[in-house]
Amino acid sequence: MTDVPLRCQRGQFSLPDDFHYLNCAYMGPLPLVAERAGIEGLRAKRFPQAIAPEDFFAPVDGLRGRFARLIGAPEPNRIATVPSVSYAVSTIARNTRAGRGSNVVIVHEQFPGNVYPWRRLVAEQGGELRVVTPPQAREGRQRPASRGSGWTDCILDRIDGGTVVVAMGTVHWTDGTRFDIEAIRARTREVGAALVLDGTQTVGAAPFDVAALDPDAVIVAGYKWLLGPYSLSLAWFGDRYLDGVPLEETWIARRGSENFAGLVEYEDEYQPGALRFDVGQRSNFALVPALSASLDLVLKWRPERVSAYCASLMDGAFTRLRDLGVHVEDSRWRSPHLFGLALPPAADLDRLKAALARHRVGISFRGASVRVSPNVYNTRDDVEALVAAFEEALTGSRRGQG
Repeated sequence: MTDVPLRCQRGQFSLPDDFHYLNCAYMGPLPLVAERAGIEGLRAKRFPQAIAPEDFFAPVDGLRGRFARLIGAPEPNRIATVPSVSYAVSTIARNTRAGRGSNVVIVHEQFPGNVYPWRRLVAEQGGELRVVTPPQAREGRQRPASRGSGWTDCILDRIDGGTVVVAMGTVHWTDGTRFDIEAIRARTREVGAALVLDGTQTVGAAPFDVAALDPDAVIVAGYKWLLGPYSLSLAWFGDRYLDGVPLEETWIARRGSENFAGLVEYEDEYQPGALRFDVGQRSNFALVPALSASLDLVLKWRPERVSAYCASLMDGAFTRLRDLGVHVEDSRWRSPHLFGLALPPAADLDRLKAALARHRVGISFRGASVRVSPNVYNTRDDVEALVAAFEEALTGSRRGQG
């Protein structure tokens, strides 16, 4: 493997030349190779007789293998293909027992796909849903010097002998706040609780080693940092849930389903590993090839180089933004590829939105955060356009459009 820094990969995409897309946490743009692979797969159904039984299995197995390499999983059959994070979390919640005296720990304002299944669980079985806020929120301050510095400690404090699950993101989806996931994993082991992670805003953009961390489940939506199509996600299952009950009783998840002639010989035994959790019609002939092509690119780039590239883009920009009164999280708790920018108290948000539109900068607004998320297709010109929009909104000074 080479340690040569990653160069800009804009040529792999069809982004418009006159737009500064700093919004991968919203949706990752589909690479050209993935677009071609998806179209080719869609065209295959022009003549269905040419689609062989093995075409229902081999491409999905290849997708599992690619994702396994990306997250450092030695056993690809622990990976299920699912349509969404909420689908996988609902599967996990179905196989989790709560009740009187138990609790489920989640994080304040985390993505709803990893919230609603737990709300239903405690509503139906009993127990408490513990929502952990950062320490400054308890003190009535919207944005402190550091949002992340004490948040992990708050999470650790809420985990106790009654905790059955800690369900959270690997980073916070609204502003990229980093958590000490290793410390949280150690605490869940102490009390016998499960750790269920939504890795959507990390995996693909930063290193993630599932074998070293050994959580109980990790789910990743494919359409963000994996740069894949919508409606296809991947979920890794640890031992705790591997023998669980799936949401669907699909034919393809059964032992011997490769033999189409024998499908009427109904089989109760599942395929090995996490394949029982696969969504029905998992063999999507357009989405699977498209995500596979995108994962080939991400594996080639390597997440640590993607992360380093995103960090290098912002060299000097954070200082200039702070000089304008913008709050930026401390580097220890800030993700290089995803971060929130908090405006000064008197700033006009509508004015910022207008400036961003004038400079043709695409970002997101999530919770109290102005969320920025660069990737390998971005350039320093994109960052300059972002800073210019903030300067215009906060000082009235206009520079040329980026």
